[in-house]
Amino acid sequence: MSTKNIALGVGGGIAAYKSAELARALMERDCTVDVVMTRAAEEFIRPLTFAGLTGRKVHSHLFATSGSEDTLNSAIDHIRIGQEAAALVIAPATADLLAKLAHGLADDLLTTMYLAFTGPVILAPAMNTNMWNHPATQTNLKTLRARGHVIVEPDDGLLACGVVGPGRLAEPVRIADLVMRALEHQQPDLAHLLHGETILITAGPTQEPIDGVRFISNRSSGKMGYALAEEAVARGAKVVLVSGPVHLRPPRGVTLVPVRTAAEMRQAVMEQLSEATIIIKAAAVADYYVPDAPSQKRKKTSEPLTLALAPTIDILAELGTKKGGRLLIGFAAETANLIDEARRKLIAKNCDMVVANAVVGPNGEKPGIGFEADDNEVVLVKRDEAIPVSRAPKRRIAAWILDEVRNLRLAAPVTAQTAQGI
Repeated sequence: MSTKNIALGVGGGIAAYKSAELARALMERDCTVDVVMTRAAEEFIRPLTFAGLTGRKVHSHLFATSGSEDTLNSAIDHIRIGQEAAALVIAPATADLLAKLAHGLADDLLTTMYLAFTGPVILAPAMNTNMWNHPATQTNLKTLRARGHVIVEPDDGLLACGVVGPGRLAEPVRIADLVMRALEHQQPDLAHLLHGETILITAGPTQEPIDGVRFISNRSSGKMGYALAEEAVARGAKVVLVSGPVHLRPPRGVTLVPVRTAAEMRQAVMEQLSEATIIIKAAAVADYYVPDAPSQKRKKTSEPLTLALAPTIDILAELGTKKGGRLLIGFAAETANLIDEARRKLIAKNCDMVVANAVVGPNGEKPGIGFEADDNEVVLVKRDEAIPVSRAPKRRIAAWILDEVRNLRLAAPVTAQTAQGI
């Protein structure tokens, strides 16, 4: 997410042509604009107009009609676009759209993305005066205001239907100014909270080969580590992301170092260590590997197969001995004794904080959080306290983690000398 990246939703009304002016006004304010159109909006203005203005792909369909890659991208667009955007602006927001948003109905890409979006929402309604004044519309507006959304009141004037009254879409420049103000209110100093820090983050699983085609791994998706990387960049940090194999788009603004095995991850971390001031070990590194795994595929036989496993190097423990004045944040995925195990890990490996999360157990406990999920629920375990963080999207969890990292940094400022342990 960037404070300059805006998702612009366009509803199906005659005022849709003004959305092109709004896109331009946002770009003049140094924003990148991703346009999401409803099918009705395409009846009033063509996607090509927005593509030409923004220089970016225009999104309109929840499901792709052809091509496996298009199908995959379409299936996650409502999540991806929201993750990359600092604000969601819908202009024009028709009476139909307002009703869907108020009641959580999600039957197209725009309304589905709205439900997945966690940042500030700015709605600029436009409709017939009688529709605007109708009690149903006003009730929906009241609901949306109660959620903290910014409503850009429509202007009075002569409408396309010939009626004079409220319902004209506010001027694009006014909407753009309110978008920027909303961002400043939501994130007043976000871009500077970690300015000057170089954060080394590990993410995803490792894969330990047992032969030329098979490997041992785990269920980590990398989503938590990637959310941390995105949030850290948004807060002004330089970020190096050492990632195991995942199916995620690299966050904008990070230096990505792809690895596969635990040994490769350790090597990459040590190569990047000298520049880091903060280390966040969010990766789920395999505990064991197969020494001298054959490069050829093991042939299946009727006999049982026994593998001799050796422990991998404990990267977090090694970092604990080399961290100097750096902050070291570890992760602990546990199925029992969550806080006790996290505190043991914190002390044994010389961490400043351990993020503990109870993963899904064998009987389905904690569904929808942890490995492979978009949400998480954690406890931030420090030497003198444990801070529970309730279930939330991983991007929001990342924000809470980095809030505590900043608190730790304020308590122990880093210098070039202390970072190297001098």
